[in-house]
Amino acid sequence: MADATRARRAAWPFLLVGGAWFAVMAGSNLATPLYAVYERRFGFSSAVLTVVFATYALVLAPSLLVFGQLSDRLGRRRVISTGLVTAAAGLGLFALASGLAWLFAARAVQGLAVGMISGAASAALVELDPVPTEHRAALFAALAQAGGSAAGPFLAGMLVEWAPAPRVLSYALLLVVTAGSAAAVLRIPEPRPGGAAGAWRMQRPSVPPPIRRLFVRVSVTGAVAWAVMALFLSVVPSYAARLLDTSNLALLGAISGLPLAVSCVAQLASPARSQAAGLCLLAAGLAALAAAFPLHSLPVLLAAAVLAGAGHGIAFLGAQGRLNGAAPPERRGEVNAAFYTCIYLGVAFCVIGTGLLTLRTSLSTAVTVFAAFAGAVALAAAAAHLAVRA
Repeated sequence: MADATRARRAAWPFLLVGGAWFAVMAGSNLATPLYAVYERRFGFSSAVLTVVFATYALVLAPSLLVFGQLSDRLGRRRVISTGLVTAAAGLGLFALASGLAWLFAARAVQGLAVGMISGAASAALVELDPVPTEHRAALFAALAQAGGSAAGPFLAGMLVEWAPAPRVLSYALLLVVTAGSAAAVLRIPEPRPGGAAGAWRMQRPSVPPPIRRLFVRVSVTGAVAWAVMALFLSVVPSYAARLLDTSNLALLGAISGLPLAVSCVAQLASPARSQAAGLCLLAAGLAALAAAFPLHSLPVLLAAAVLAGAGHGIAFLGAQGRLNGAAPPERRGEVNAAFYTCIYLGVAFCVIGTGLLTLRTSLSTAVTVFAAFAGAVALAAAAAHLAVRA
Protein backbone atom coordinates (compact mmCIF):
# COMPACT_ATOMS: atom_id res chain seq x y z
CA MET A 1 0.00 0.00 0.00
CA ALA A 2 2.80 2.42 0.91
CA ASP A 3 4.59 1.67 -2.38
CA ALA A 4 1.39 2.35 -4.34
CA THR A 5 0.90 5.66 -2.54
CA ARG A 6 4.46 6.72 -3.28
CA ALA A 7 4.02 5.75 -6.93
CA ARG A 8 0.89 7.91 -7.21
CA ARG A 9 2.63 10.84 -5.56
CA ALA A 10 5.54 10.49 -7.98
CA ALA A 11 3.25 10.24 -11.01
CA TRP A 12 0.79 13.09 -10.39
CA PRO A 13 3.13 16.02 -11.23
CA PHE A 14 4.10 14.28 -14.49
CA LEU A 15 0.45 13.69 -15.41
CA LEU A 16 -0.57 17.19 -14.36
CA VAL A 17 2.01 18.87 -16.62
CA GLY A 18 0.93 16.67 -19.53
CA GLY A 19 -2.76 17.38 -18.81
CA ALA A 20 -2.20 21.11 -18.54
CA TRP A 21 -0.34 21.14 -21.86
CA PHE A 22 -3.21 19.12 -23.39
CA ALA A 23 -5.71 21.74 -22.17
CA VAL A 24 -3.67 24.62 -23.63
CA MET A 25 -3.41 22.92 -27.03
CA ALA A 26 -7.16 22.18 -27.00
CA GLY A 27 -7.87 25.82 -26.22
CA SER A 28 -5.53 27.07 -28.93
CA ASN A 29 -7.48 25.06 -31.55
CA LEU A 30 -11.05 25.66 -30.36
CA ALA A 31 -11.57 28.30 -33.05
CA THR A 32 -10.95 25.87 -35.93
CA PRO A 33 -14.62 25.11 -36.79
CA LEU A 34 -15.59 28.70 -35.94
CA TYR A 35 -13.33 30.36 -38.50
CA ALA A 36 -15.98 29.94 -41.20
CA VAL A 37 -18.47 31.69 -38.89
CA TYR A 38 -16.01 34.51 -38.25
CA GLU A 39 -15.34 34.86 -41.99
CA ARG A 40 -19.04 35.46 -42.65
CA ARG A 41 -19.69 37.56 -39.55
CA PHE A 42 -16.65 39.84 -39.81
CA GLY A 43 -16.33 39.80 -43.61
CA PHE A 44 -12.80 38.65 -44.43
CA SER A 45 -11.28 36.28 -47.00
CA SER A 46 -9.59 32.88 -46.77
CA ALA A 47 -6.23 34.60 -47.26
CA VAL A 48 -6.85 36.82 -44.22
CA LEU A 49 -7.92 33.72 -42.30
CA THR A 50 -4.56 32.06 -42.90
CA VAL A 51 -2.78 35.17 -41.60
CA VAL A 52 -4.97 35.11 -38.47
CA PHE A 53 -4.06 31.46 -37.99
CA ALA A 54 -0.36 32.05 -38.65
CA THR A 55 -0.17 34.99 -36.21
CA TYR A 56 -0.13 32.32 -33.52
CA ALA A 57 2.99 30.71 -34.96
CA LEU A 58 4.75 34.00 -35.66
CA VAL A 59 4.38 35.11 -32.03
CA LEU A 60 5.04 31.64 -30.67
CA ALA A 61 8.43 31.15 -32.35
CA PRO A 62 10.36 34.02 -30.68
CA SER A 63 8.62 33.50 -27.35
CA LEU A 64 9.80 29.88 -27.33
CA LEU A 65 13.41 31.01 -27.49
CA VAL A 66 12.97 33.43 -24.58
CA PHE A 67 10.95 31.18 -22.29
CA GLY A 68 12.84 27.98 -23.05
CA GLN A 69 16.00 29.62 -21.74
CA LEU A 70 14.08 31.26 -18.90
CA SER A 71 12.79 27.90 -17.68
CA ASP A 72 16.37 26.54 -17.65
CA ARG A 73 17.37 29.52 -15.51
CA LEU A 74 14.37 30.07 -13.20
CA GLY A 75 12.71 26.66 -13.20
CA ARG A 76 9.88 25.03 -15.10
CA ARG A 77 6.98 25.49 -12.68
CA ARG A 78 6.69 29.28 -12.75
CA VAL A 79 7.09 29.49 -16.52
CA ILE A 80 4.43 26.81 -17.15
CA SER A 81 1.96 28.40 -14.70
CA THR A 82 2.43 31.85 -16.23
CA GLY A 83 1.85 30.34 -19.67
CA LEU A 84 -1.41 28.80 -18.49
CA VAL A 85 -2.66 32.15 -17.18
CA THR A 86 -1.75 33.73 -20.53
CA ALA A 87 -3.61 30.95 -22.36
CA ALA A 88 -6.71 31.69 -20.28
CA ALA A 89 -6.45 35.35 -21.32
CA GLY A 90 -6.36 34.31 -24.99
CA LEU A 91 -9.54 32.28 -24.54
CA GLY A 92 -11.18 35.29 -22.93
CA LEU A 93 -10.33 37.43 -25.95
CA PHE A 94 -11.91 34.88 -28.29
CA ALA A 95 -15.05 34.74 -26.14
CA LEU A 96 -15.36 38.54 -26.34
CA ALA A 97 -14.44 38.82 -30.04
CA SER A 98 -16.51 41.41 -31.93
CA GLY A 99 -14.26 41.98 -34.95
CA LEU A 100 -11.17 40.89 -36.85
CA ALA A 101 -8.76 42.75 -34.54
CA TRP A 102 -9.97 40.62 -31.61
CA LEU A 103 -9.08 37.46 -33.53
CA PHE A 104 -5.57 38.70 -34.24
CA ALA A 105 -5.12 39.67 -30.58
CA ALA A 106 -6.47 36.33 -29.33
CA ARG A 107 -4.21 34.32 -31.63
CA ALA A 108 -1.18 36.40 -30.66
CA VAL A 109 -1.84 35.85 -26.94
CA GLN A 110 -2.36 32.13 -27.54
CA GLY A 111 0.93 31.97 -29.42
CA LEU A 112 2.68 33.68 -26.52
CA ALA A 113 1.12 31.18 -24.10
CA VAL A 114 2.13 28.09 -26.05
CA GLY A 115 5.61 29.60 -26.47
CA MET A 116 5.88 29.89 -22.69
CA ILE A 117 4.71 26.35 -22.10
CA SER A 118 6.11 24.16 -24.89
CA GLY A 119 9.85 24.19 -24.16
CA ALA A 120 9.36 24.22 -20.38
CA ALA A 121 6.71 21.49 -20.36
CA SER A 122 8.59 19.15 -22.70
CA ALA A 123 11.68 19.47 -20.49
CA ALA A 124 9.59 19.09 -17.31
CA LEU A 125 8.08 15.83 -18.56
CA VAL A 126 11.57 14.36 -18.96
CA GLU A 127 12.57 15.52 -15.48
CA LEU A 128 9.32 14.47 -13.74
CA ASP A 129 9.01 11.05 -15.38
CA PRO A 130 8.60 8.62 -12.45
CA VAL A 131 9.80 5.65 -14.53
CA PRO A 132 12.17 7.17 -17.10
CA THR A 133 12.36 5.42 -20.46
CA GLU A 134 13.64 6.62 -23.83
CA HIS A 135 10.22 7.44 -25.29
CA ARG A 136 7.84 7.89 -22.33
CA ALA A 137 8.26 11.67 -21.93
CA ALA A 138 8.28 12.10 -25.72
CA LEU A 139 5.03 10.11 -25.94
CA PHE A 140 3.30 12.29 -23.36
CA ALA A 141 4.59 15.46 -25.03
CA ALA A 142 3.37 14.31 -28.43
CA LEU A 143 0.00 13.17 -27.03
CA ALA A 144 -0.47 16.48 -25.22
CA GLN A 145 0.08 18.41 -28.45
CA ALA A 146 -1.70 16.14 -30.91
CA GLY A 147 -4.46 15.06 -28.52
CA GLY A 148 -5.18 18.58 -27.36
CA SER A 149 -5.10 19.91 -30.92
CA ALA A 150 -7.60 17.19 -31.94
CA ALA A 151 -9.87 17.68 -28.92
CA GLY A 152 -10.29 21.40 -29.56
CA PRO A 153 -12.03 21.15 -32.97
CA PHE A 154 -14.11 18.13 -31.88
CA LEU A 155 -15.36 19.90 -28.73
CA ALA A 156 -15.96 23.27 -30.35
CA GLY A 157 -17.68 21.77 -33.39
CA MET A 158 -20.22 19.93 -31.26
CA LEU A 159 -20.86 22.86 -28.93
CA VAL A 160 -21.15 25.37 -31.77
CA GLU A 161 -23.58 23.16 -33.69
CA TRP A 162 -25.83 22.03 -30.84
CA ALA A 163 -25.23 24.08 -27.66
CA PRO A 164 -26.31 27.62 -26.72
CA ALA A 165 -23.97 30.65 -26.94
CA PRO A 166 -21.93 29.02 -29.75
CA ARG A 167 -19.19 31.68 -29.88
CA VAL A 168 -18.70 31.81 -26.11
CA LEU A 169 -19.42 28.49 -24.37
CA SER A 170 -16.45 26.41 -25.56
CA TYR A 171 -13.99 29.19 -24.70
CA ALA A 172 -15.53 29.68 -21.27
CA LEU A 173 -15.27 25.97 -20.45
CA LEU A 174 -11.61 25.74 -21.43
CA LEU A 175 -10.84 29.02 -19.66
CA VAL A 176 -11.99 27.50 -16.35
CA VAL A 177 -9.94 24.33 -16.93
CA THR A 178 -6.83 26.29 -17.93
CA ALA A 179 -7.01 28.68 -14.99
CA GLY A 180 -7.46 25.73 -12.61
CA SER A 181 -4.44 24.01 -14.15
CA ALA A 182 -2.35 27.14 -13.54
CA ALA A 183 -3.14 26.99 -9.83
CA ALA A 184 -2.48 23.24 -9.68
CA VAL A 185 0.91 23.47 -11.42
CA LEU A 186 2.17 25.82 -8.69
CA ARG A 187 1.71 22.97 -6.21
CA ILE A 188 4.01 20.47 -7.94
CA PRO A 189 7.65 20.07 -6.92
CA GLU A 190 10.02 22.10 -9.08
CA PRO A 191 11.26 19.73 -11.83
CA ARG A 192 14.57 21.59 -12.07
CA PRO A 193 15.50 22.70 -8.53
CA GLY A 194 19.15 23.19 -9.45
CA GLY A 195 18.59 26.07 -11.85
CA ALA A 196 21.04 28.95 -11.61
CA ALA A 197 20.11 31.91 -9.43
CA GLY A 198 20.74 35.59 -9.98
CA ALA A 199 20.06 37.93 -12.87
CA TRP A 200 18.96 36.43 -16.15
CA ARG A 201 19.97 37.70 -19.56
CA MET A 202 18.87 36.60 -22.99
CA GLN A 203 21.49 34.60 -24.87
CA ARG A 204 21.71 33.93 -28.58
CA PRO A 205 19.80 30.66 -29.12
CA SER A 206 22.04 27.75 -29.99
CA VAL A 207 22.16 23.97 -30.10
CA PRO A 208 25.18 22.07 -28.72
CA PRO A 209 27.55 21.23 -31.62
CA PRO A 210 27.53 17.42 -31.06
CA ILE A 211 23.78 17.19 -31.75
CA ARG A 212 23.36 19.82 -34.50
CA ARG A 213 23.10 17.37 -37.40
CA LEU A 214 20.54 15.35 -35.47
CA PHE A 215 18.73 18.56 -34.55
CA VAL A 216 18.39 19.59 -38.21
CA ARG A 217 16.94 16.22 -39.20
CA VAL A 218 14.40 16.02 -36.38
CA SER A 219 13.43 19.68 -36.83
CA VAL A 220 12.63 19.16 -40.52
CA THR A 221 10.56 16.11 -39.53
CA GLY A 222 8.66 18.07 -36.91
CA ALA A 223 8.14 21.11 -39.14
CA VAL A 224 6.69 19.24 -42.11
CA ALA A 225 4.55 17.00 -39.87
CA TRP A 226 3.01 19.95 -38.04
CA ALA A 227 2.66 22.05 -41.20
CA VAL A 228 0.36 19.35 -42.58
CA MET A 229 -1.66 19.29 -39.35
CA ALA A 230 -1.87 23.11 -39.45
CA LEU A 231 -3.37 22.85 -42.93
CA PHE A 232 -6.07 20.52 -41.58
CA LEU A 233 -6.77 22.96 -38.74
CA SER A 234 -6.88 26.11 -40.88
CA VAL A 235 -7.72 25.62 -44.56
CA VAL A 236 -9.20 22.11 -44.71
CA PRO A 237 -12.50 23.05 -42.97
CA SER A 238 -13.26 25.47 -45.85
CA TYR A 239 -11.93 22.91 -48.36
CA ALA A 240 -14.20 20.21 -46.90
CA ALA A 241 -17.21 22.56 -46.73
CA ARG A 242 -16.95 23.22 -50.47
CA LEU A 243 -16.18 19.59 -51.30
CA LEU A 244 -19.16 18.28 -49.29
CA ASP A 245 -21.43 21.32 -49.78
CA THR A 246 -22.15 21.46 -46.04
CA SER A 247 -22.14 24.02 -43.25
CA ASN A 248 -22.39 21.48 -40.41
CA LEU A 249 -19.69 22.69 -38.02
CA ALA A 250 -19.68 19.50 -35.98
CA LEU A 251 -18.79 17.53 -39.13
CA LEU A 252 -16.15 20.06 -40.22
CA GLY A 253 -14.63 20.10 -36.73
CA ALA A 254 -14.50 16.30 -36.75
CA ILE A 255 -12.75 16.24 -40.13
CA SER A 256 -10.19 18.78 -38.88
CA GLY A 257 -9.57 16.87 -35.67
CA LEU A 258 -9.51 13.39 -37.23
CA PRO A 259 -5.84 13.37 -38.36
CA LEU A 260 -4.65 14.43 -34.91
CA ALA A 261 -6.85 11.84 -33.24
CA VAL A 262 -5.33 9.19 -35.54
CA SER A 263 -1.91 10.61 -34.67
CA CYS A 264 -2.55 9.85 -30.99
CA VAL A 265 -3.60 6.27 -31.79
CA ALA A 266 -0.49 5.81 -33.96
CA GLN A 267 1.75 7.08 -31.17
CA LEU A 268 0.24 4.62 -28.70
CA ALA A 269 0.12 1.67 -31.09
CA SER A 270 3.32 1.96 -33.11
CA PRO A 271 6.44 0.37 -31.61
CA ALA A 272 8.70 1.45 -34.48
CA ARG A 273 9.05 5.23 -33.88
CA SER A 274 10.51 5.43 -37.40
CA GLN A 275 10.69 8.98 -38.68
CA ALA A 276 11.23 7.74 -42.24
CA ALA A 277 8.14 5.50 -42.19
CA GLY A 278 6.04 8.27 -40.68
CA LEU A 279 7.17 10.77 -43.30
CA CYS A 280 6.28 8.37 -46.13
CA LEU A 281 2.78 7.93 -44.68
CA LEU A 282 2.49 11.71 -44.40
CA ALA A 283 3.37 12.09 -48.10
CA ALA A 284 0.74 9.47 -49.01
CA GLY A 285 -1.86 11.40 -47.01
CA LEU A 286 -0.98 14.60 -48.86
CA ALA A 287 -1.41 12.85 -52.20
CA ALA A 288 -4.87 11.68 -51.13
CA LEU A 289 -5.77 15.18 -49.93
CA ALA A 290 -4.87 16.66 -53.31
CA ALA A 291 -6.96 13.99 -55.06
CA ALA A 292 -10.05 14.38 -52.87
CA PHE A 293 -11.37 17.59 -54.45
CA PRO A 294 -11.24 16.63 -58.15
CA LEU A 295 -12.73 13.25 -57.21
CA HIS A 296 -15.42 14.90 -55.01
CA SER A 297 -14.88 12.02 -52.61
CA LEU A 298 -15.45 12.04 -48.86
CA PRO A 299 -13.82 8.57 -48.47
CA VAL A 300 -10.64 9.87 -50.15
CA LEU A 301 -10.65 12.93 -47.86
CA LEU A 302 -11.03 10.68 -44.81
CA ALA A 303 -8.25 8.41 -46.10
CA ALA A 304 -6.04 11.50 -46.42
CA ALA A 305 -6.77 12.44 -42.81
CA VAL A 306 -6.01 8.92 -41.55
CA LEU A 307 -2.76 8.53 -43.53
CA ALA A 308 -1.52 12.02 -42.65
CA GLY A 309 -2.44 11.54 -38.99
CA ALA A 310 -0.69 8.20 -38.72
CA GLY A 311 2.39 9.62 -40.43
CA HIS A 312 2.40 12.63 -38.15
CA GLY A 313 2.17 10.51 -35.00
CA ILE A 314 4.95 8.09 -35.91
CA ALA A 315 7.30 10.71 -37.34
CA PHE A 316 6.88 13.34 -34.64
CA LEU A 317 7.14 10.89 -31.75
CA GLY A 318 10.33 9.51 -33.23
CA ALA A 319 11.76 13.01 -33.64
CA GLN A 320 10.87 14.12 -30.11
CA GLY A 321 12.26 10.92 -28.57
CA ARG A 322 15.58 11.22 -30.41
CA LEU A 323 15.95 14.85 -29.37
CA ASN A 324 15.08 14.20 -25.72
CA GLY A 325 17.69 11.46 -25.57
CA ALA A 326 20.40 13.62 -27.13
CA ALA A 327 19.86 17.01 -25.43
CA PRO A 328 22.13 17.82 -22.44
CA PRO A 329 20.02 18.04 -19.24
CA GLU A 330 21.26 21.54 -18.38
CA ARG A 331 20.13 22.85 -21.79
CA ARG A 332 17.08 20.68 -22.38
CA GLY A 333 14.60 23.56 -22.16
CA GLU A 334 16.62 25.66 -24.61
CA VAL A 335 17.07 22.80 -27.10
CA ASN A 336 13.37 21.86 -26.99
CA ALA A 337 12.44 25.52 -27.42
CA ALA A 338 14.68 25.75 -30.50
CA PHE A 339 13.06 22.56 -31.85
CA TYR A 340 9.54 23.95 -31.49
CA THR A 341 10.65 27.29 -32.94
CA CYS A 342 11.72 25.52 -36.14
CA ILE A 343 8.40 23.68 -36.20
CA TYR A 344 6.25 26.77 -35.84
CA LEU A 345 8.25 28.84 -38.31
CA GLY A 346 7.69 26.04 -40.82
CA VAL A 347 3.98 26.05 -39.97
CA ALA A 348 3.72 29.82 -40.45
CA PHE A 349 5.57 29.70 -43.78
CA CYS A 350 3.34 26.94 -45.18
CA VAL A 351 0.02 28.30 -43.92
CA ILE A 352 0.67 31.88 -45.06
CA GLY A 353 2.01 30.60 -48.39
CA THR A 354 -1.16 28.58 -48.95
CA GLY A 355 -3.28 31.60 -48.02
CA LEU A 356 -1.44 33.83 -50.51
CA LEU A 357 -1.96 31.24 -53.23
CA THR A 358 -5.74 31.49 -52.69
CA LEU A 359 -5.51 35.13 -53.84
CA ARG A 360 -4.23 33.97 -57.24
CA THR A 361 -5.96 30.63 -57.69
CA SER A 362 -8.70 28.39 -56.30
CA LEU A 363 -8.58 26.86 -52.85
CA SER A 364 -8.30 23.34 -54.28
CA THR A 365 -5.31 24.37 -56.43
CA ALA A 366 -3.63 26.02 -53.43
CA VAL A 367 -4.07 22.84 -51.40
CA THR A 368 -2.62 20.79 -54.27
CA VAL A 369 0.47 23.03 -54.47
CA PHE A 370 0.95 22.78 -50.71
CA ALA A 371 0.56 18.98 -50.87
CA ALA A 372 3.18 18.69 -53.62
CA PHE A 373 5.68 20.90 -51.78
CA ALA A 374 5.21 19.35 -48.33
CA GLY A 375 5.17 15.83 -49.77
CA ALA A 376 8.50 16.43 -51.52
CA VAL A 377 10.04 17.76 -48.27
CA ALA A 378 8.71 14.77 -46.34
CA LEU A 379 10.18 12.25 -48.79
CA ALA A 380 13.53 14.07 -48.89
CA ALA A 381 13.66 14.05 -45.07
CA ALA A 382 12.78 10.34 -45.03
CA ALA A 383 15.67 9.66 -47.40
CA ALA A 384 18.02 11.63 -45.11
CA HIS A 385 16.99 9.57 -42.09
CA LEU A 386 17.51 6.31 -43.98
CA ALA A 387 20.93 7.45 -45.22
CA VAL A 388 22.09 8.05 -41.63
CA ARG A 389 20.89 4.60 -40.56
CA ALA A 390 22.51 2.86 -43.55
